Amino acid sequence: MDNKRYQPIQPNQRTVIVDILRGWALLGVVLMNYYDFFTLGRNWETFKPDAFTNIAMYIISIVFAAKSWTLLSVLFGYGFAVLMNNVKGKGHNPYGFFAGRMFWLLVLAVINSALFFGDILKDYAVLGFLMLCFYKSSAKTTFRLSIVLLVALPAIVGYVGSLKDTGWIQMEKQFPLYHSNNLIDVFWFGLKGTYFAQMMSKPYLYAVHVAMFICFLWGFTLYKINFFDDFSTKIKQVKRVFWISLSVTVFLTAFFMVTQKLGWAFLTYYRMRYWLIFATMLTIGSGICWLYISGKLKSFFASLAVFGKMTLTNYMTQNLIGLLVFSGFGLGFWNTKPIWFYLLLAILVYTIQVYFSRWWLSKYNYGPVEWVWRQLSYRKSLPLTRLKD
Repeated sequence: MDNKRYQPIQPNQRTVIVDILRGWALLGVVLMNYYDFFTLGRNWETFKPDAFTNIAMYIISIVFAAKSWTLLSVLFGYGFAVLMNNVKGKGHNPYGFFAGRMFWLLVLAVINSALFFGDILKDYAVLGFLMLCFYKSSAKTTFRLSIVLLVALPAIVGYVGSLKDTGWIQMEKQFPLYHSNNLIDVFWFGLKGTYFAQMMSKPYLYAVHVAMFICFLWGFTLYKINFFDDFSTKIKQVKRVFWISLSVTVFLTAFFMVTQKLGWAFLTYYRMRYWLIFATMLTIGSGICWLYISGKLKSFFASLAVFGKMTLTNYMTQNLIGLLVFSGFGLGFWNTKPIWFYLLLAILVYTIQVYFSRWWLSKYNYGPVEWVWRQLSYRKSLPLTRLKD
């Protein structure tokens, strides 16, 4: 077969804004994942945060909490459509190829779960199989389905909230494994923690996966309407998304403040917090798009873009570094440091990864994990080193 069929997408063919959004989302992911270790096992009844800690926690909750994985989910849905189209154009069976690709992503997810109990790859792999049912759907079909699920989601969250759930409690009982200086114990904590906190925890198992799938459908719809094509000409559409989502964010924030004081009982059964998460995520995402089209912050966006080209490698590396810093096998810092330590560490790791990604991609076609995943997907040995001009 012609090796050109297996070559990476050329720089002039990549959708730069998608790489930028991936890079931004991964910044939020590392911040939130390391922040988790500040919160895990902490006695919140006796903990008295200072002013800086309160401000930092407030900003994190607004800007990053659940906003990063929802944005990544939108981009996954978009990437699914791009990949299926490209694979079909190369003469492969898109269904078989993508199914195989999701299988190998699930294998990588098991490895990543051992590193960090909050793995998201397994969710993408499993829901990715479901996306195959919508490969030939129109933009109207996928968008309408997303709206149906969006309306149903608060009821699902409310129902799940009424059920007895011991998943997270069981996960907390595994903490001694993570404090162990035995690496096998630490890996075992990651796997058991993933099982209890995500696969057995009803809020995650049901509500989070529905929310993810809504985002997948949105990303797929964006591809179908060619939203990112000729993106520099889409400033009006981007501004419209920004102002609408910002208005919804402000309205819902005020609505929740008022209803909390009024104590409206129906919100116990119809919990709309994901609506606020989605609206905030879309506000931030469209704001980044607006700045990019306007030609602002070029160096910053260039760093995000190069990071976004190695999303999988950088994500798993972040989790490996976290294990070496927080577990008993590593430095054992866990929840022993002030909040600034976790945030500063995340930013430092991210910055180093930006420079590493830039260096690596100057010499190689793919990130190392992306290269392995691509070879497994195509079942073919592919060149890693870039060809010299």
